[in-house]
Amino acid sequence: MPDAHAATERERRRFKVGVTIHPQQCTITELRDAWRRADALGVDSIWFWDHFFPLYGDPEGNQFECWSLLAAAAVDTHAPQIGPMVSAIGYRNPDLIAYMAGTIDQLSGGRFVLGLGAGWFERDYDEYGYEFGEARDRLRTLKAALPRIKERIAKLKPGPAGPMPILIGGGGEKVTLRLVAEHAQMWNALGDPDEYARKSEILDGYCRDIGRDPREIERTANVSVRTEKDVEAWLEAGLQHFVLRLAKPFDTRLLERILKAARA
Repeated sequence: MPDAHAATERERRRFKVGVTIHPQQCTITELRDAWRRADALGVDSIWFWDHFFPLYGDPEGNQFECWSLLAAAAVDTHAPQIGPMVSAIGYRNPDLIAYMAGTIDQLSGGRFVLGLGAGWFERDYDEYGYEFGEARDRLRTLKAALPRIKERIAKLKPGPAGPMPILIGGGGEKVTLRLVAEHAQMWNALGDPDEYARKSEILDGYCRDIGRDPREIERTANVSVRTEKDVEAWLEAGLQHFVLRLAKPFDTRLLERILKAARA
């Protein structure tokens, strides 16, 4: 059962703190220990990236599959949210994505967030036989898939928390941010605080264009923060949910510091 004290501590935080655990260049035992330790620290979210090969280090090193890990971690953790950061839309049929997400949502007790993106890592596509194409092609695929995914999710039995939220990752100003405004409950992006703030304003504009309250979309970002000054810069940019990277050797000291800063 979730720890009541941990839940109270989360409510007192100035911002949310999550962690993307890199499932590469490690053993499955090391990886499982990492998500358990992050969970014990009281993180708000746990994520894994969706790639088939390592993104750095030995290109032929060990790499574990995202959705399989999510199913395992769903029954092994209590963090309020768990999901892919993010799942490339071209790797799986949209209805299958929704079906898989629905099952993991049930396993997690309604904590699943469906993180989606257009995809970018060409090696995954080439070696697994998917069409890589141009960025505009992958964005068209994402645009076409989102209504299908939402329709399929609506046909599934919802988890205890109701329909799962959708997170869209990316910062494309003409297409991606518009899709966030139309379909997502969470947005994730890379960049520095100034760039993030500028794109967040563009997202606000798209929300107003379609008659949606921008506050309905939680602002998340994969961040590199070391000092309180870094934290304050991101807060000024409108960030609500800090997502830190955790890679082998899975040292959690920085994560602990940022969790402490969130309570300050």
